[in-house]
Amino acid sequence: MAKSNPFDLTGKVAIITGSSKGIGRSIAENMALMGAKVVISSRKADACEEVAAGIRKNGGEATVITANISRKDEVEALVAKTVEKYGRLDCMVPNAAVSPYFGPITGLEDDAFDKLMNSNVRSNLWLAKLARPHMIKQGGGTIIIISSIGGLKAGGNLGGYGISKAADFGLGRALATEWGVDNIRVNCIAPGLVKTDFAKALWEDDKRRAAREATTPLRRIGEPDDIGAIAAFLASKAAAFITGQIIVADGGVTIA
Repeated sequence: MAKSNPFDLTGKVAIITGSSKGIGRSIAENMALMGAKVVISSRKADACEEVAAGIRKNGGEATVITANISRKDEVEALVAKTVEKYGRLDCMVPNAAVSPYFGPITGLEDDAFDKLMNSNVRSNLWLAKLARPHMIKQGGGTIIIISSIGGLKAGGNLGGYGISKAADFGLGRALATEWGVDNIRVNCIAPGLVKTDFAKALWEDDKRRAAREATTPLRRIGEPDDIGAIAAFLASKAAAFITGQIIVADGGVTIA
């Protein structure tokens, strides 16, 4: 009996938040290359349409549904419109995040902390809970939370952000444990420093970037595709026995 390609995502439907650029865009593009129908989502329709157009040009299928992940009604609409269009939902990728404060944690005010936890953690729970009934109906699915090595490593004036990303690890493990019976796999990806607009302050300074590269075993910072391909793998049958895990992709920073 011939085996099917375990990396094939043909017929699968995936929502990727924050996918108008950076890591989210790469995830959408990689999943589309593997056959998935992808929903491009962020707050700005024009930026999303540009990504979707590129995917369609390469023969993939992409739909734009805008949403602000900090607003529950918009998150609910994102899932409802996806299922209305495609009739199913196989993969949810909570990727969008915020980092409203840079500095020592003693200076982290309540409003900034609330914004961090609401956008980086609570919205991920909303997305997962909304996806679950549709995944149960079709016999399973995957949730891939894009976290950060900031949840593993302290320091760097990103303590508040790190707290929210560590909470994502806990959320992923809890959901994986509870929802495994429904054949729903939940994993986290923890990228290191990646060349995105979101992390520009950390890599655009030549001196700071050189210092980071010198202490990174692979001697470079990441590119969005270094993360996008991992997410596509986790959504596929090739990762069918992987759940509740933190996949670190940081060039070796956390082991050096």
